[in-house]
Amino acid sequence: MLPSFITKAICQPSEQPNQLVSGRSIAAAAVKPGESCEFASKKYFALCGLGGILSCGITHTMVVPLDLVKCRIQVDPDKYKGVINGFKVSVAEEGARGLAKGWAPTFFGYSAQGLCKFGLYEVFKVFYTGVIGDENAYLYRTSLYLASSATAEFFADIALSPMESCKVKIQTTPGFANTLREAMPKIYKEEGLNGFYKSLVPLWMRQIPYTMMKFACFERTVELLYHYVVPKPRADCSKGEQLIVTFAAGYIAGVFCAIVSHPADTVVSKLNQKKGVSAAEAAKELGWAGLWKGLGPRIVMIGTLTALQWFIYDAFKVATKMPRPPPPEMPESLKKKLAAAEK
Repeated sequence: MLPSFITKAICQPSEQPNQLVSGRSIAAAAVKPGESCEFASKKYFALCGLGGILSCGITHTMVVPLDLVKCRIQVDPDKYKGVINGFKVSVAEEGARGLAKGWAPTFFGYSAQGLCKFGLYEVFKVFYTGVIGDENAYLYRTSLYLASSATAEFFADIALSPMESCKVKIQTTPGFANTLREAMPKIYKEEGLNGFYKSLVPLWMRQIPYTMMKFACFERTVELLYHYVVPKPRADCSKGEQLIVTFAAGYIAGVFCAIVSHPADTVVSKLNQKKGVSAAEAAKELGWAGLWKGLGPRIVMIGTLTALQWFIYDAFKVATKMPRPPPPEMPESLKKKLAAAEK
């Protein structure tokens, strides 16, 4: 199914060139001077996926200690009373090395997720633009970002779920396992394949709204920053200045992402801690207040995480000389229609 989407995305009809951004056909075009590949080509999508692996795999692994404390606050708030206390208790019981528990499933799981999240987002953005046309893609670009990111995350979570189950089990169940190699066979022996995918639905509930906010908020924030804050057009900004805008927009998007997805994140942590509990039962047990436990550290974690992810992803595009279209501008055809309507 996915290969057919990619084929359609890079083979848009040439008689209807879609221009989501000014001067750039959404269909694969000739390689421009200084660029390493055609926009919307197979190489372009492959590089986007590689950039996603780096951005998600590296950043999530960097914040494993904070993630560990956040998960423990969510599943056992009586023992772990806040971030600072959570770190103190964790270090006292397991030493400083214990803060790295779950790094392996985090790295592999979020690398796979990043591949699908960023790579497929670019694929579906091109594909959906081809379906609705360049004018509608501009007029309803926020909806385009939301639809593309939601579809991409649907597949990304299927890739993430097994490693996420191992990570949470390692971090929140004392004595269960210390490494990925120990955790995977134990989960399979006790729960079968269901043990790796039992939290997939709440994972979708957490990650799809998160990713929709992450991409749509980022895209529109970049657009607004260049329009209202940055004193010159993006084309006149240096690569470094552009990356600073990327980081700022990523952090703003990350704060909203954390708030939107936090209740489902708490349910995921609770589900992977306990066996034989449904998402509804876990939410009921936690209660409304319990669903928001650990929000503070998660805002810090996700804000920083999202900003770094976008920074790494964009920096990777710069380093590999990939096409980096500017914020979208109104297509000439739509400008002519609006001008004609005003006469």
